[in-house]
Amino acid sequence: DQAIMVSCDLVAIREGILEMVREKVQKRLPDFDPRKLFLNATHTHTAPVMVPGKYTLPEENVTQPEEYRVFLADRVADIAERAWKSREPGAVGWGLGHAVVAQNRRTVYANGTAQMYGSTGREDFREIEGYEDHGVEVLFFWNREEKLIATAINIACPSQEVEGISKVSADFWHPVRKKLKETHGEDLVILTWAGASGDQSPHLMYRKAAEERMRKLRGLDRLDEVARRVVGAWNEAYEGAVQEIQTDLVFSHEVKDIELPVRLVTDEEFKNAETKYKELSTDTKTLWKALWHQRVMDRYELQQAGKMKPYQMELHVLRLGDIAIATNPFELFT
Repeated sequence: DQAIMVSCDLVAIREGILEMVREKVQKRLPDFDPRKLFLNATHTHTAPVMVPGKYTLPEENVTQPEEYRVFLADRVADIAERAWKSREPGAVGWGLGHAVVAQNRRTVYANGTAQMYGSTGREDFREIEGYEDHGVEVLFFWNREEKLIATAINIACPSQEVEGISKVSADFWHPVRKKLKETHGEDLVILTWAGASGDQSPHLMYRKAAEERMRKLRGLDRLDEVARRVVGAWNEAYEGAVQEIQTDLVFSHEVKDIELPVRLVTDEEFKNAETKYKELSTDTKTLWKALWHQRVMDRYELQQAGKMKPYQMELHVLRLGDIAIATNPFELFT
Protein backbone atom coordinates (compact mmCIF):
# COMPACT_ATOMS: atom_id res chain seq x y z
CA ASP A 1 0.00 0.00 0.00
CA GLN A 2 1.00 3.67 -0.09
CA ALA A 3 0.99 6.70 2.19
CA ILE A 4 2.59 10.12 2.32
CA MET A 5 2.00 11.97 5.58
CA VAL A 6 2.92 15.65 5.85
CA SER A 7 2.83 17.66 9.08
CA CYS A 8 2.33 21.44 8.78
CA ASP A 9 2.75 24.18 11.37
CA LEU A 10 -0.62 25.68 10.46
CA VAL A 11 -3.87 26.37 12.30
CA ALA A 12 -5.74 24.07 9.88
CA ILE A 13 -5.57 22.59 6.40
CA ARG A 14 -7.89 25.06 4.72
CA GLU A 15 -10.28 24.19 1.91
CA GLY A 16 -8.57 23.69 -1.44
CA ILE A 17 -5.02 23.29 -0.09
CA LEU A 18 -4.98 19.49 -0.18
CA GLU A 19 -6.38 19.46 -3.72
CA MET A 20 -3.65 21.88 -4.90
CA VAL A 21 -0.94 19.68 -3.39
CA ARG A 22 -2.37 16.47 -4.85
CA GLU A 23 -2.59 17.98 -8.32
CA LYS A 24 1.09 18.92 -8.20
CA VAL A 25 2.16 15.56 -6.74
CA GLN A 26 0.21 13.58 -9.34
CA LYS A 27 2.22 15.22 -12.13
CA ARG A 28 5.53 14.52 -10.41
CA LEU A 29 4.79 11.00 -9.08
CA PRO A 30 2.71 9.08 -11.66
CA ASP A 31 3.17 5.81 -9.69
CA PHE A 32 1.66 7.30 -6.52
CA ASP A 33 -2.09 7.45 -5.79
CA PRO A 34 -2.64 11.12 -4.78
CA ARG A 35 -5.58 10.12 -2.55
CA LYS A 36 -3.05 8.35 -0.31
CA LEU A 37 -1.46 11.69 0.64
CA PHE A 38 -2.82 13.65 3.58
CA LEU A 39 -1.81 16.76 5.50
CA ASN A 40 -1.94 17.37 9.24
CA ALA A 41 -2.00 20.74 11.03
CA THR A 42 -0.42 21.22 14.47
CA HIS A 43 -3.04 23.96 15.12
CA THR A 44 -0.57 26.69 15.98
CA HIS A 45 -2.26 30.11 16.14
CA THR A 46 0.88 31.85 14.90
CA ALA A 47 0.84 30.67 11.28
CA PRO A 48 0.32 32.41 7.93
CA VAL A 49 -3.23 33.27 6.85
CA MET A 50 -4.63 31.05 4.08
CA VAL A 51 -8.17 32.39 3.69
CA PRO A 52 -8.69 35.65 1.72
CA GLY A 53 -10.97 38.16 3.44
CA LYS A 54 -10.76 36.57 6.88
CA TYR A 55 -8.66 39.38 8.35
CA THR A 56 -8.00 43.00 7.41
CA LEU A 57 -4.42 42.87 6.10
CA PRO A 58 -2.03 45.56 4.81
CA GLU A 59 -1.94 45.62 1.02
CA GLU A 60 1.85 46.06 0.82
CA ASN A 61 4.87 44.31 2.38
CA VAL A 62 2.76 41.35 3.49
CA THR A 63 2.41 37.96 1.80
CA GLN A 64 -1.25 37.78 0.83
CA PRO A 65 -3.27 34.58 1.50
CA GLU A 66 -3.55 33.75 -2.22
CA GLU A 67 0.26 33.98 -2.59
CA TYR A 68 0.88 31.90 0.51
CA ARG A 69 -1.47 29.13 -0.64
CA VAL A 70 0.58 28.68 -3.83
CA PHE A 71 3.87 28.87 -1.90
CA LEU A 72 2.61 26.27 0.60
CA ALA A 73 1.35 23.85 -2.06
CA ASP A 74 4.65 24.08 -3.95
CA ARG A 75 6.74 23.41 -0.82
CA VAL A 76 4.60 20.46 0.29
CA ALA A 77 4.70 18.94 -3.21
CA ASP A 78 8.50 19.34 -3.22
CA ILE A 79 9.02 17.48 0.06
CA ALA A 80 6.47 14.80 -0.86
CA GLU A 81 8.30 14.15 -4.13
CA ARG A 82 11.70 14.08 -2.42
CA ALA A 83 10.50 11.70 0.30
CA TRP A 84 8.82 9.32 -2.14
CA LYS A 85 11.78 9.13 -4.53
CA SER A 86 14.29 8.55 -1.72
CA ARG A 87 12.35 5.83 0.10
CA GLU A 88 14.07 2.53 0.90
CA PRO A 89 13.44 -0.58 3.04
CA GLY A 90 13.56 0.11 6.75
CA ALA A 91 12.14 -0.77 10.15
CA VAL A 92 9.56 0.61 12.55
CA GLY A 93 8.78 0.55 16.26
CA TRP A 94 6.33 2.25 18.59
CA GLY A 95 6.32 3.43 22.19
CA LEU A 96 4.28 5.30 24.79
CA GLY A 97 5.45 8.01 27.15
CA HIS A 98 3.67 10.58 29.31
CA ALA A 99 3.94 14.37 29.59
CA VAL A 100 1.64 16.97 31.13
CA VAL A 101 1.26 19.37 28.21
CA ALA A 102 -2.52 19.63 27.72
CA GLN A 103 -4.82 21.16 30.30
CA ASN A 104 -8.58 21.17 29.87
CA ARG A 105 -9.38 24.82 29.26
CA ARG A 106 -13.01 24.85 30.43
CA THR A 107 -13.90 25.74 34.03
CA VAL A 108 -17.24 24.98 35.70
CA TYR A 109 -18.83 27.22 38.33
CA ALA A 110 -21.38 26.73 41.11
CA ASN A 111 -24.30 27.91 38.93
CA GLY A 112 -23.58 25.16 36.38
CA THR A 113 -22.05 27.39 33.70
CA ALA A 114 -18.74 26.63 31.99
CA GLN A 115 -16.24 29.13 30.59
CA MET A 116 -13.23 28.76 28.32
CA TYR A 117 -10.11 29.90 30.19
CA GLY A 118 -12.27 30.86 33.16
CA SER A 119 -10.52 31.67 36.44
CA THR A 120 -9.92 28.75 38.81
CA GLY A 121 -9.27 31.23 41.62
CA ARG A 122 -12.89 32.32 42.04
CA GLU A 123 -14.83 31.29 45.14
CA ASP A 124 -17.55 29.73 42.98
CA PHE A 125 -15.08 27.59 40.94
CA ARG A 126 -16.04 23.94 41.24
CA GLU A 127 -14.15 21.84 38.69
CA ILE A 128 -12.40 21.50 35.36
CA GLU A 129 -15.07 20.38 32.91
CA GLY A 130 -13.54 17.42 31.12
CA TYR A 131 -10.80 14.92 30.57
CA GLU A 132 -7.09 15.42 29.88
CA ASP A 133 -4.90 12.94 27.99
CA HIS A 134 -1.21 13.01 28.95
CA GLY A 135 -0.16 10.08 26.80
CA VAL A 136 2.53 10.73 24.19
CA GLU A 137 2.31 8.16 21.38
CA VAL A 138 5.46 7.87 19.29
CA LEU A 139 6.43 6.04 16.09
CA PHE A 140 10.09 5.46 15.24
CA PHE A 141 11.57 4.62 11.83
CA TRP A 142 15.07 3.24 11.18
CA ASN A 143 16.94 2.60 7.93
CA ARG A 144 18.60 -0.70 7.01
CA GLU A 145 21.63 0.15 9.17
CA GLU A 146 19.24 0.71 12.12
CA LYS A 147 19.96 4.44 12.19
CA LEU A 148 16.96 6.44 13.40
CA ILE A 149 15.74 8.52 10.44
CA ALA A 150 12.21 9.62 11.39
CA THR A 151 9.73 9.85 14.23
CA ALA A 152 6.05 10.77 14.56
CA ILE A 153 4.85 12.25 17.85
CA ASN A 154 1.16 12.46 18.80
CA ILE A 155 0.01 14.72 21.66
CA ALA A 156 -3.61 15.50 22.51
CA CYS A 157 -2.92 19.24 22.61
CA PRO A 158 -2.79 22.10 20.09
CA SER A 159 0.50 24.02 19.88
CA GLN A 160 -0.80 27.32 21.25
CA GLU A 161 1.42 28.39 24.13
CA VAL A 162 2.44 31.66 22.41
CA GLU A 163 -0.79 32.34 20.51
CA GLY A 164 -1.46 36.03 20.00
CA ILE A 165 2.08 37.14 19.18
CA SER A 166 2.61 38.85 15.82
CA LYS A 167 5.16 36.53 14.27
CA VAL A 168 5.24 33.14 12.59
CA SER A 169 6.00 30.43 15.14
CA ALA A 170 5.76 26.64 15.37
CA ASP A 171 5.13 27.15 19.09
CA PHE A 172 6.40 24.41 21.43
CA TRP A 173 7.13 22.04 18.55
CA HIS A 174 10.14 24.16 17.54
CA PRO A 175 12.17 23.55 20.73
CA VAL A 176 11.02 19.90 20.71
CA ARG A 177 12.44 19.41 17.21
CA LYS A 178 15.58 21.35 18.11
CA LYS A 179 16.32 19.19 21.16
CA LEU A 180 15.71 15.90 19.32
CA LYS A 181 17.94 16.94 16.41
CA GLU A 182 20.73 17.91 18.81
CA THR A 183 20.79 14.30 20.04
CA HIS A 184 19.84 12.34 16.92
CA GLY A 185 21.15 14.51 14.07
CA GLU A 186 19.88 17.35 11.91
CA ASP A 187 18.55 14.91 9.29
CA LEU A 188 15.99 13.38 11.67
CA VAL A 189 12.50 13.84 10.19
CA ILE A 190 9.97 14.75 12.90
CA LEU A 191 6.23 14.55 12.20
CA THR A 192 4.20 16.35 14.85
CA TRP A 193 0.54 15.46 15.34
CA ALA A 194 -2.26 17.02 17.39
CA GLY A 195 -4.61 14.35 18.73
CA ALA A 196 -8.23 14.99 19.72
CA SER A 197 -7.90 18.17 21.78
CA GLY A 198 -10.57 20.73 20.90
CA ASP A 199 -11.10 21.43 24.61
CA GLN A 200 -7.41 21.46 25.53
CA SER A 201 -4.61 24.01 25.72
CA PRO A 202 -1.01 24.19 26.98
CA HIS A 203 -1.99 27.32 28.96
CA LEU A 204 -1.85 26.88 32.72
CA MET A 205 -5.29 26.46 34.27
CA TYR A 206 -4.50 25.23 37.79
CA ARG A 207 -1.58 25.54 40.26
CA LYS A 208 -0.43 28.51 38.18
CA ALA A 209 1.82 30.08 40.83
CA ALA A 210 3.46 26.76 41.73
CA GLU A 211 4.01 25.87 38.06
CA GLU A 212 5.55 29.27 37.31
CA ARG A 213 7.80 29.06 40.39
CA MET A 214 9.22 25.72 39.26
CA ARG A 215 9.69 26.94 35.70
CA LYS A 216 11.66 29.98 36.87
CA LEU A 217 13.79 27.87 39.20
CA ARG A 218 14.70 25.70 36.20
CA GLY A 219 15.59 28.83 34.21
CA LEU A 220 13.26 27.97 31.32
CA ASP A 221 10.63 29.87 29.35
CA ARG A 222 7.25 28.23 28.81
CA LEU A 223 8.13 26.81 25.39
CA ASP A 224 11.29 25.16 26.72
CA GLU A 225 9.39 23.85 29.75
CA VAL A 226 6.85 22.12 27.50
CA ALA A 227 9.65 20.83 25.24
CA ARG A 228 11.48 19.41 28.28
CA ARG A 229 8.41 17.35 29.15
CA VAL A 230 7.73 16.17 25.57
CA VAL A 231 11.34 15.13 24.96
CA GLY A 232 11.34 13.26 28.28
CA ALA A 233 8.22 11.36 27.19
CA TRP A 234 9.79 10.69 23.77
CA ASN A 235 12.83 9.18 25.48
CA GLU A 236 10.56 6.95 27.59
CA ALA A 237 8.83 5.73 24.45
CA TYR A 238 12.15 5.16 22.68
CA GLU A 239 13.44 2.94 25.48
CA GLY A 240 10.59 0.52 24.78
CA ALA A 241 10.43 0.82 20.99
CA VAL A 242 14.13 0.14 20.42
CA GLN A 243 13.66 -3.30 22.00
CA GLU A 244 11.06 -4.31 19.39
CA ILE A 245 12.27 -3.03 16.02
CA GLN A 246 10.11 -4.61 13.30
CA THR A 247 10.82 -5.09 9.60
CA ASP A 248 7.93 -7.37 8.62
CA LEU A 249 4.46 -6.13 9.50
CA VAL A 250 1.02 -5.43 8.04
CA PHE A 251 0.64 -2.07 6.27
CA SER A 252 -2.69 -0.91 4.83
CA HIS A 253 -4.22 2.49 4.12
CA GLU A 254 -7.96 3.01 3.62
CA VAL A 255 -9.40 6.27 2.29
CA LYS A 256 -13.16 6.82 2.42
CA ASP A 257 -15.54 9.71 1.81
CA ILE A 258 -18.23 9.70 4.48
CA GLU A 259 -21.24 11.89 5.22
CA LEU A 260 -21.89 13.21 8.72
CA PRO A 261 -24.99 15.01 10.03
CA VAL A 262 -24.53 18.71 10.74
CA ARG A 263 -25.39 19.96 14.23
CA LEU A 264 -28.62 21.98 14.26
CA VAL A 265 -28.50 25.65 15.25
CA THR A 266 -31.21 26.54 17.81
CA ASP A 267 -33.41 29.65 17.62
CA GLU A 268 -31.64 31.04 20.69
CA GLU A 269 -28.20 30.47 19.14
CA PHE A 270 -29.31 32.23 15.95
CA LYS A 271 -30.49 35.29 17.89
CA ASN A 272 -27.27 35.36 19.89
CA ALA A 273 -25.16 35.13 16.71
CA GLU A 274 -27.20 37.95 15.13
CA THR A 275 -26.57 40.20 18.15
CA LYS A 276 -22.85 39.37 18.26
CA TYR A 277 -22.47 39.98 14.52
CA LYS A 278 -23.93 43.50 14.86
CA GLU A 279 -21.56 44.25 17.75
CA LEU A 280 -18.40 42.95 16.08
CA SER A 281 -18.81 43.78 12.38
CA THR A 282 -18.23 47.52 12.82
CA ASP A 283 -14.55 47.12 13.84
CA THR A 284 -11.94 45.73 11.40
CA LYS A 285 -10.03 44.22 14.36
CA THR A 286 -12.99 42.00 15.27
CA LEU A 287 -14.13 41.25 11.72
CA TRP A 288 -12.93 37.62 11.92
CA LYS A 289 -15.10 37.07 15.00
CA ALA A 290 -18.07 38.66 13.23
CA LEU A 291 -17.61 36.29 10.27
CA TRP A 292 -17.71 33.32 12.67
CA HIS A 293 -21.18 34.42 13.85
CA GLN A 294 -22.18 35.09 10.23
CA ARG A 295 -21.50 31.43 9.42
CA VAL A 296 -23.79 30.37 12.27
CA MET A 297 -26.54 32.59 10.86
CA ASP A 298 -26.00 31.21 7.34
CA ARG A 299 -26.29 27.65 8.64
CA TYR A 300 -29.51 28.48 10.45
CA GLU A 301 -31.06 29.94 7.31
CA LEU A 302 -30.09 26.88 5.24
CA GLN A 303 -31.51 24.68 7.98
CA GLN A 304 -34.81 26.60 8.04
CA ALA A 305 -35.08 26.37 4.25
CA GLY A 306 -34.48 22.60 4.34
CA LYS A 307 -31.29 22.98 2.30
CA MET A 308 -28.74 21.86 4.88
CA LYS A 309 -26.58 19.13 3.37
CA PRO A 310 -24.54 16.53 5.30
CA TYR A 311 -20.89 17.32 5.97
CA GLN A 312 -18.58 15.60 3.46
CA MET A 313 -15.51 14.22 5.19
CA GLU A 314 -12.46 12.41 3.83
CA LEU A 315 -11.32 9.78 6.33
CA HIS A 316 -7.91 8.11 6.33
CA VAL A 317 -7.17 5.04 8.44
CA LEU A 318 -3.73 3.43 8.37
CA ARG A 319 -2.67 0.16 9.92
CA LEU A 320 1.02 -0.27 10.68
CA GLY A 321 1.39 -3.54 12.56
CA ASP A 322 -0.31 -3.02 15.93
CA ILE A 323 -0.78 0.71 15.33
CA ALA A 324 -3.88 2.42 13.91
CA ILE A 325 -3.76 6.03 12.69
CA ALA A 326 -7.05 7.81 11.92
CA THR A 327 -7.49 11.36 10.64
CA ASN A 328 -10.21 13.91 11.30
CA PRO A 329 -10.74 17.51 10.13
CA PHE A 330 -12.36 18.70 13.37
CA GLU A 331 -11.48 20.14 16.76
CA LEU A 332 -12.72 16.98 18.47
CA PHE A 333 -12.92 17.26 22.27
CA THR A 334 -10.60 14.87 24.12
